[in-house]
Amino acid sequence: MTTIAVTGHMDLTEDSIPLVRTALGDLLKQYADDGDLVGVSCIAKGADSLFAEAVLAAGGRLTVVVPSQDYRKNKVKPDHADLFDHLVEAAAEVLVLPHETADRQAYEAANTVLIERADQLVAVWDGRPPTGKGGGTADTVLQAHTARIPVNVVWPDGAARRG
Repeated sequence: MTTIAVTGHMDLTEDSIPLVRTALGDLLKQYADDGDLVGVSCIAKGADSLFAEAVLAAGGRLTVVVPSQDYRKNKVKPDHADLFDHLVEAAAEVLVLPHETADRQAYEAANTVLIERADQLVAVWDGRPPTGKGGGTADTVLQAHTARIPVNVVWPDGAARRG
């Protein structure tokens, strides 16, 4: 069994989404053949959900990590709610962390769960350093390196972030 966790940017441009989707699908094909692919994702908008969809499309099992008790109610925007709910329903396992509120502490705890469960980490990441806020993509990549978890960066040519 291969367990792959994901971290990545939420603010992908519309033009980047199909590029990232294709890159993730291509990456996961090699693991789908053995029939033992497990993907671990917080299923946030953007990279996390694209990865979760790619895991399911490859025939893998999805584990969802929800950072807090209030995450669905207070953090999932209406334009992402249907996909979020679909991925929760499709998941083989859903872990809702005990934090009441979705804050930095909850996100950092969720990232720790991702790293603890992963044989490797896929990072949909533009390579920028951490912002200093904690819990972001670059922070999770650094955490994986510290834990000696291999990191596979996915940032296809033409990918960009909004803003």
